[in-house]
Amino acid sequence: MSSNKTTSKHFLDHWGDNTPHLAIDYVADVYVNHQFPDAAGGTSSKTFEQWKELVTSFHEAFSDVQLDVCLQVEEGNYVCSRWRMTAKHTGPFRGLEGTGNTASWTGVSTDRFDGDKLVETWVEWDKSTFLEGLGLAQ
Repeated sequence: MSSNKTTSKHFLDHWGDNTPHLAIDYVADVYVNHQFPDAAGGTSSKTFEQWKELVTSFHEAFSDVQLDVCLQVEEGNYVCSRWRMTAKHTGPFRGLEGTGNTASWTGVSTDRFDGDKLVETWVEWDKSTFLEGLGLAQ
């Protein structure tokens, strides 16, 4: 596995084990994380600090978190990772009260590297399946 693929996998693993602070060694100062859709609605672009806050708040509201990287493809300075996350909703998150339900959903993260530093990520995830698993789909 290439160094960038390994780094992308480690970056995703921080979602599963709530250790976003450990990514500091390989994330550039100018890092931006684009979320589509954002959990709170719309789209967002987050700094590294804002991304760490998102991961931490997610773990305050969800337990039994498991993130599996299903597939990775590398092309030049980009790594695309398809992943599946499963978590139990036990507390409030982005305006959603805890449901006690377990949801499983998929997404794709595309990471861009400059040398050995991660500078940008685009995340597209299945919010509809996430909300349906929590019993909140309309």
